[in-house]
Amino acid sequence: MKRAVSISLGSSRRDKAVEVTLLGEKVSIARIGTDGDMEKAAQLYKEMDGKVDAFGVGGADLGLTVADKWYALHSVSPMVRFVKQTPVVDGAGLKNTLERSVAQFMEKRLGDEIQPKRAMFTGSADRWGMTMSFVEAGYECVFGDLMFGLGIPIPLRQPDQVKMLAATIMPVVGRVPFDWLYPIGEQQEKWTPKYEQWYNWATVEAGDCHYIKRHMPARLDGKIICTNTTTPEDVDRFRAAGVKYLVTTTPVLEGRSFGTNMMEAALIAVSGKGRKLTYEELNQLLDQLGFEPQIQKLNG
Repeated sequence: MKRAVSISLGSSRRDKAVEVTLLGEKVSIARIGTDGDMEKAAQLYKEMDGKVDAFGVGGADLGLTVADKWYALHSVSPMVRFVKQTPVVDGAGLKNTLERSVAQFMEKRLGDEIQPKRAMFTGSADRWGMTMSFVEAGYECVFGDLMFGLGIPIPLRQPDQVKMLAATIMPVVGRVPFDWLYPIGEQQEKWTPKYEQWYNWATVEAGDCHYIKRHMPARLDGKIICTNTTTPEDVDRFRAAGVKYLVTTTPVLEGRSFGTNMMEAALIAVSGKGRKLTYEELNQLLDQLGFEPQIQKLNG
C-alpha cells in the first residue's frame, strides 16, 4: 500500500487518516498536526523520511506562487530540512491546477444562484489559481491579503495590485516568523469577527478555511464558501451561520476535505514517480481520476 503523510503546524484535533483507492492502487493518507510546534514537525519528517511515498506540508506554505513568480517563505523551510529522500509538497501544484477552474465549475452547477457575481478572497497570493479562475469568470473581486495576512484594513481590487504587493513586500515578509502571517496550533481555534462589510458585500467567500472562519461574522445567510480542508465541525459551523453552499476544491473523504498538500502528496504516491509532479502530470492524473470540486448544500 502506498503512504502519503501530511505533517501540519495546525491543531492535532483536526487529525484524520483514511484509506482510498486511486487508479486501482490503495493509498493510506494521514494528517498529523503538531499544534504549532515546528521543531516537532521537523523531527516527524526526519523519522518518516524514506519510509513513506510522499509528504505534504500542512498548516504552512513553503512559498507562494503569484503569476508564475515564486516567493519563498524562509521561516518555514527549516521544518523540512531533514527530508532527503521522500518528495515533499505544500499543495501549490493543486492550487494551480485543480483550483484553477473552480469558478467555472460553480457557474456550471449553480449558475444564476450566484448573484451578484462578487467574491471576497481572504488572500489571493496563496491561492493564485483560484483567484484567476474567478477573475476570468467575470466576478467582481476583493482581495484581502493586507487585511487577513497583515491586519491592514485595506482591500485590493485588482490582480495587478496583488502582484505588485507580492513583488514589493514578499522579499521582507518571506523572512518573518510564519505565525505572524497565519494562525497555527491553538490560534486556529480563535474567532475574532472582522471585515464584516466585505463578508456582507460578497456572495462568495473564497480562500483559506482558517482565515474565513477566524474573522467571519456570526451570520452568513445565503452565502457560498469556496475553500478546502474542512472538518465535519467546520461544516456544522458554516451551516449554523446560514451558509447556503460549501464548495470544497478537494474531494470529501469520510466527511473531511483534506488540504491540497495532502491530496497532492497522495497523487505523487499513486504515480510511483518518487518526485514532485509537473502541472501537466497533475492535470493528467486529475482527469484520469475524475477529481473535481464538490458542492454541499447546507441551507435553503
